[in-house]
Order: sequence, then C-alpha cells, then structure tokens
Amino acid sequence: MTEFTVALLVVVAAAVILRWRRPAWYWMTFGVTLASLRVLVRYTSVMDACGLTVPPSRWRLTLARLTGRPVPEWRAPRILRLRPTRTGLALRLKVRPGQDAFDFSAATDRLRHSFGMYGVTSRELRSGVVELRMTGYDVLARVQMPTNTDRAPMRVPVALREDGSVHYRDYRTVPHGLTLGATESGKSVYQRNLVAGLAPQDVALVGIDCKQGVELFPLARRFSALADNPDTALELLEALVSRMEGVYQVIRSEQRISASVDDAEIAADIWDLPEDLRPVPVVLLVDEVAELALFASKEEEKRRDRIITALVRLAQLGRAAGIYLEICGQRFGSELGKGITMLRAQLTGRTAHRVNDETSANMAFGDIAPDAVLAAVQIPSETPGIAVAGDSTGGWARIRAPHTSMRQAVNICNKHAGITPELPELAPFRPAVAPLPSARVPLSKAAPATA
Repeated sequence: MTEFTVALLVVVAAAVILRWRRPAWYWMTFGVTLASLRVLVRYTSVMDACGLTVPPSRWRLTLARLTGRPVPEWRAPRILRLRPTRTGLALRLKVRPGQDAFDFSAATDRLRHSFGMYGVTSRELRSGVVELRMTGYDVLARVQMPTNTDRAPMRVPVALREDGSVHYRDYRTVPHGLTLGATESGKSVYQRNLVAGLAPQDVALVGIDCKQGVELFPLARRFSALADNPDTALELLEALVSRMEGVYQVIRSEQRISASVDDAEIAADIWDLPEDLRPVPVVLLVDEVAELALFASKEEEKRRDRIITALVRLAQLGRAAGIYLEICGQRFGSELGKGITMLRAQLTGRTAHRVNDETSANMAFGDIAPDAVLAAVQIPSETPGIAVAGDSTGGWARIRAPHTSMRQAVNICNKHAGITPELPELAPFRPAVAPLPSARVPLSKAAPATA
C-alpha cells in the first residue's frame, strides 16, 4: 500500500509540474483522457443547460400517451465523433431539427466553462453537421507549429489559430492582404514568417521598405527587386504594372480558344498555362504603406498619386497575372488620402495586430467583420505577435505567429538564394549583394606527399 501511495503521489506531482511548465505535454499524457471523460459524462446535462436541446417529436409524445409511458425528455444533438487532437478535442455533432449552427456559436463561451476547457469554437461542416473544436490549454502562449503542415504552391503556414489549427496564407485563394500593427506588436515577425515560408517556393519576392531597408534588405539574397525610398518605389511599381500587361499578352496568345478545345483547357490566368510557359508569380511586400502616401510638397503629391494608382491597378488586375500584394503598416486610414479606401477594398485578407486606435481596427475589419474590431483593440501589449485574422466571408480568429528572429529568416533566405528568379522588367531594382562565402576546406593533419 505504501508503494502504491508513493507511485500515486509521483504521478500527481508529475501531472502538476507538466501542467505548469509544459501544458502541451500534460495534455498529451493526462489531459486528453480526463477531458474526454468529462465531456462524455457531462454532455447531456451541459447541452440542456446551454439551451441546445429540442423537445421530443410528436410521434414520440403520441406513442408515450398510447402506451402510458412517461413523457420523453428533451433530446440533445447526437454525437457523431469525438476525436482527440494535439491541442484539444474535436466534437462532431448531428444537429437536431429546428436547430441552427448559430445556436452553437452563440453558446461557445458557456460550453467552455461547462466542459472545463480553455476555449471552444464552432463551425458548420455541412448541412446538419456542426463541429466544436475545444482547446485544452492556451496554445497561443507558446506557439509550437506542427511538424507536418499542408503545404502547396503559394500556400504558406504562418501562424497558429486559437483553436489549435494552422493558419495559412493562401495567395491563390486570397490574392491580396493587409497587415496592420503598432510598434512592437509583432507585425515584423509575421512578415518574416511569410518571407521564410515563401523562400523555398518558385516565386519572385519584391519588396518596398521605406525605412531605409532595415526590415527587408537583410533578406535581399532571396528578393528579385527591392526599393528603399518612395522615388525608387514608384519606378518599381510602374515596372510591375508593365510586367502585368506583358503577362496578359502571354495569356491572350495562349488561351487556346477554338471549337476543338474543351472549356476546361481555356486559359484565363497564369495557372491555366502550361508549366513551361507559365510566368513566375510575384509577391509584392510593402513594409510601411503610409510612407508611400504621405507628401509635403506638390511634387511629392504627384508622386504619391502615381504610387497609389499603381498599387490600385496591381490590386485590381494583378491576380490573373500572378502578382499578389501584401500591404503592411502601422496605420491605414482615410486620412492617407484619396485612393486608400479603393485600395483597401481589393485587399481581401485582413490581419490586425495590436493597434493604438479603434479607427485602424475599423479600417481593417469594419467592412467585413465588425465584431472583430473589438477583439483587435483588446489585444494586450504584453503579448506581442497575437493578431486577429479575417477575410471577406465575415469569419475571424485570433492567431499568433511563432517567433522567428532576423538571423533565422536571413539564414533561410540565404539557403534558397540560388532559386531567386531574375525578371527582366525588374533587373534595375535587383539588390546588389556580396556573394555567399564558400564553405571552408578542412585542413588535413597529414603532411602533403612529396615527389
């Protein structure tokens, strides 16, 4: 009995230490079993308390009256599957007649408290089926990206969502994006993760960094073109517009429109072209968009109007030509002048780190997900990297990118510097970098042989 007590105390102490120091390990060893039992035992009573049950059907009531049996109880949604994950549980439910997916999303906070989980989110998988994703611990406190992610061309895993799933930046689905964030909010780390994820892919990276290049120029070996001031940025953007027009001519010449060609083979963008004819896609990263929109003289105002016009043209027409925009800034509002609202309307993907005012959050989410504005404003300053990501569908989620130092990002870009595309239109803007140092040849301890 003494040995059993000692072993039990050791197990309890190990569980307490793991839960305190390594919550992910605690979840995989102890938490997943305890949480699964807790959900299954409390399920019916929790559904009833949260108002997620429905009255019995008429034929059951009639059968109970005819047979003299008690009135049937209200029915909870049927459990289709309870699947443990590395961060929580996935509970798939069959919705009862009369229920709606919104009923479950509105009850997520009550479900979180009732099941004793850290967080609960709801999503509709298909008609009549809802999935509750429950997290057992704060996955955003210490971001650990899964080893295996669903990688694809122009699709980059950049952050972790609060429900434990991976947040992807998919340029073919969401061509253009806007990233906002105040100083020390984690915006630069998010951008480094984006560049590091795109570096191994067959894509041309183009950057505009008006902070004298302090953010993007260390990564210059993987960039096909860079600009560090508004004047060079204007020339670079107009060169991109010229490239876009040239790519459209290639698509027109290879559309294969004839009576003998199936509809599915007709090309409408670069991804419909044969691989040997397909132009290299381009991702344009603008580090601080406000620096391109500010002016102090008539000449600078003319330059500013040309810059914004080029950005709007690329945002409106660039997707089919394989040109994608990633606009970043501390501030993005209508006070930046005409054309800014038109540019924002083309930026489908929205990511907002901690912002200093509600107006910036409204510019990010006011037109697509108004309830995300409050979540963006409430991000605390002591948790840099946490952001709110949304899109035109109205959905949004809290995310956090893993910390990537500048040295780590530079090493990744240097490793893949050999695949950097050389675009003739952007050749004048190719950053001049010194060649990478060759690997050192180890000296042999043995003396060289003499003839």
